[in-house]
Amino acid sequence: MNDAVDELEEEPPKSKSQIKREMHELQALGKQLVELPAKQLVDIPLSEKTRDAIVAARSFKHGAIRRQLQYIGSLMPKEDEDAIRIMLYKLQQPHKDEVRAFHQLEQWRDQLLLGDQDLLNELAIKFENFDRQHIRQLIRNAKKEQEQNKPPKSARLLFKYLTEMQGK
Repeated sequence: MNDAVDELEEEPPKSKSQIKREMHELQALGKQLVELPAKQLVDIPLSEKTRDAIVAARSFKHGAIRRQLQYIGSLMPKEDEDAIRIMLYKLQQPHKDEVRAFHQLEQWRDQLLLGDQDLLNELAIKFENFDRQHIRQLIRNAKKEQEQNKPPKSARLLFKYLTEMQGK
């Protein structure tokens, strides 16, 4: 009877397609590691053999890189995949925060150029030393430049000013 219970608890064998999908995922993870800067690769928990294979892959071209990625993919099952993915996520997170902040600044600039007074008041409250007069002048100049089909110098200056405010 215990044999029957053990058979039910065992996972069914993986199909060839499932094994191939898993290997491709590991190769893709290996490719991400190959593309990392050397100083970030140091932080990733890897065996010496896998680390050496990743460093070697950086000097390969075309077919050789493909074969090396397959080799790295074959080494990856011995690595702690979860720990590697967590470290990759942590390394990529600061960049995502920078992108999010950049998009926020773009949105503020565009809303100010459209005449959003509520946002102007909000930013004046949010940022110490916020110069409303300077902002209004930049907005007027940007609108004038746009009407005259001139380069958006004032819009860029407005973006730069908002960047400086956010950085303080």
